[in-house]
Amino acid sequence: MLKKILFISDHGDPLAPLGSEQAGGQNNYVKQLAWALEKLGNQVDVITHWSNPKSPQVEKFGHSSRVIRIAAGYRRYVPKNEMFQILPSFYEEIKETISISSYDILHTHYWLSGLLGSYIKAEYNIPWIHTNHSLGIAKQQATGILDTIRISTEKMILTSADAIVATTKNEEQLISNFVNNPSPISIISIGVHPAFHPKKSQLQGTAAPYFAFAGRLQTTKGIYTLINSFRTLVESNDINPLTKLVIAGGDSSSISTSTKLPKDLKLRTAIQGLENKIEFIGSKTQNQLATLFQHASAVVVPSFYESFGMVAAEAQACGRPVIASNVGGLSNIVKDRVTGLHIQKANETDLTKAMTTILTNNLYTEKLGKQAAIFANKEFSWGSIVNKMERLYEVLLDEKKIIYVSNRSRRYTSWG
Repeated sequence: MLKKILFISDHGDPLAPLGSEQAGGQNNYVKQLAWALEKLGNQVDVITHWSNPKSPQVEKFGHSSRVIRIAAGYRRYVPKNEMFQILPSFYEEIKETISISSYDILHTHYWLSGLLGSYIKAEYNIPWIHTNHSLGIAKQQATGILDTIRISTEKMILTSADAIVATTKNEEQLISNFVNNPSPISIISIGVHPAFHPKKSQLQGTAAPYFAFAGRLQTTKGIYTLINSFRTLVESNDINPLTKLVIAGGDSSSISTSTKLPKDLKLRTAIQGLENKIEFIGSKTQNQLATLFQHASAVVVPSFYESFGMVAAEAQACGRPVIASNVGGLSNIVKDRVTGLHIQKANETDLTKAMTTILTNNLYTEKLGKQAAIFANKEFSWGSIVNKMERLYEVLLDEKKIIYVSNRSRRYTSWG
């Protein structure tokens, strides 16, 4: 059955440059899933916040998919931790902008969008699927920060949606421990863009080995853990002196085009003395990231928490080993000593040792890379992932038909 599908990704515009503020794995997931569903003949509309006033309100991508931007009184960037306050206006503007009842399926992304989904479910009774992308309880466990509004809202979403999509076994277990009697949970992984398809990769060799990082330049992404560990690595004098760290992330305005260094004072202070060893290359396209990953000694994902870990999946698809924190979805996405190396969260010594292992054991590193490509090709193919999502949508639509027929039958009985 061909379907008209409504995605809500309120703070994650799928067409925003990756690596810029509030543009990471969720944005990429939404775009790639929409494309994959479109290839099956479906139409997908993505509702998001109008964060860039220069962007059009409606923008096509793919053949028939659309991004529809909602201002909610703020046609400018709004940090996601401030978006909760504008959700009522956001919902009213959605109703004014589109015909919600014309959609067959609603799929929300992240808890803020899930709250909007609960409004739509209550008013329009459209089958509703929710993907978390991250959970407040995971953030609390990783950082000690308790967001009571988010926690209570997520409990409501996880027990009210018709279906929950968890992207890893770890996330499914976290949900089951977090709430009593959650909605039915399906484990459906995240896929990687074709640009990252497995291919034989070569290290740069002794000429210029480098480690790659891609993501937002935030403490919880482990950026300072990485910089400090890399400093220790360089000062050890046990590695090729030409070894570099290449960091992709941040928007164009946050990186100096002349020096390739960040403008942020805290970051500049952290890299002091390593300016000729660390290169900040800003936000990159997926093709550019694929090239970056394919020739890296390893890709480092030192996050404090991750529901999934898109960069880790993409790097493995490129045939490169991944050094990743043993947290959340990363513990499932990277197979320790098989496709990469696990490190303890925020442990600079652990990370330095892992980077040293990669640089000083070329045969082992290449073996990890080859196994990573095989694993990624099997687990992170959008072709198989979208078929699982399509089946989930069909199950919910069939259940809706059964309920409708059952209710109609009861009405006829009462009339008789």
